[in-house]
Amino acid sequence: MKSYISVWPCEAKSPGFPRSVVVLGSTGSIGTSALRVVEQHPDLFRVIGLAAGRNVELLAGQAARFRPRRLAVLDADGARKLKSSLPPGYAPEILVGPQGYATLAALPEATLVLSSIVGAAGFLPTLAAARAGKLVALANKESLVLGGGLIRRACRASGTVLLPVDSEHSALFQCLLGHGGADVRKLILTASGGPFRGRPREFLARVDAKQALNHPNWSMGAKITIDSATLMNKGLEVIEACHLYGLPVESVDVVVHPQSIVHSLVEYEDGSQLAHLGVPDMQIPIAYCLCFPRRVPLSLPALDLAEIGALTFERPDFDAFPCLALAKQAFQAGPSHPVVLNAANEVAVELFLAGRIGFLDIPAAIERALAAHAGTPADTAEDILALDAEARRRTLEDLTHRSAAG
Repeated sequence: MKSYISVWPCEAKSPGFPRSVVVLGSTGSIGTSALRVVEQHPDLFRVIGLAAGRNVELLAGQAARFRPRRLAVLDADGARKLKSSLPPGYAPEILVGPQGYATLAALPEATLVLSSIVGAAGFLPTLAAARAGKLVALANKESLVLGGGLIRRACRASGTVLLPVDSEHSALFQCLLGHGGADVRKLILTASGGPFRGRPREFLARVDAKQALNHPNWSMGAKITIDSATLMNKGLEVIEACHLYGLPVESVDVVVHPQSIVHSLVEYEDGSQLAHLGVPDMQIPIAYCLCFPRRVPLSLPALDLAEIGALTFERPDFDAFPCLALAKQAFQAGPSHPVVLNAANEVAVELFLAGRIGFLDIPAAIERALAAHAGTPADTAEDILALDAEARRRTLEDLTHRSAAG
């Protein structure tokens, strides 16, 4: 597939087993699910590096279980706490901060890097892994939202093979196998609709973080769960799909599917569609990426369509959930606009979780941030990080001022 972001995985030589694995974001929902997969198939993997943010206690437990030679944490205080929490006789190298994450991602002995750090913080480590020619299992969609073009160039230059971990993009990838891409009409991402599907704006104006975190189908981290509630997660996935498969935004649709059984579909030129179905558990796409091109058994129930009974589909409500349209507009506006979109969203979600702004203030803040952005160069990692920092500062100032004004 000529338009795919990296070498098409089916045309590349896959590393053998056991694979030396680095897990970036090991204490998050994706990271912990990945380690469950590893535990089920210990003959296939050697964990050589784990990275986390502030959850040092969980990281220490994971490190004691898998004994990797290197660990990484967010800051020096976390490194001290981690060192004191490790069992006697186990003294791995502890790396610190963004550069520590990037170093871990590019370890010469690593054959596979799972990039699952949440948010924009995952961009630099993903780029480092791509530049180092690793097999990259990508669960950090923000990496492509911020710098999809840069990562595409890095993959092509180094020969990196990138596999999408998100259930939707893994589904698209699997539905595209055996096709050259020229006969694809469009990609169709499915969305659960989150906890507020069918609710009007009047209701959404009154919801709080506890309600928004009550996702009906998936167990995810707080930030991704709020993004699912606003449909921003699906907007980011539209941008990710455009970068992964080299398609314009007009060729990527979204349909709401409350049961979360059909994970995505590909429509071909003859009007037929191929769909990927499975129970809503991230171990399935994670295991597919970690073991590609093999499939391995997992300790999960099989999909029983007769028990489910019915699968339903509906169009998104763009009025009640404007984040999806904002993401599409940002991608069309230019490469720097998705950086602003993501930065404003991350700031607004953090303030909503802290109870400082309302649910509908999230899309409103993003819309204002995009309207104020005239477009700037986003050709290098330095450009992207500088723009990200500036957009965060402006969004925080904007929301703090409005909150103080009442």
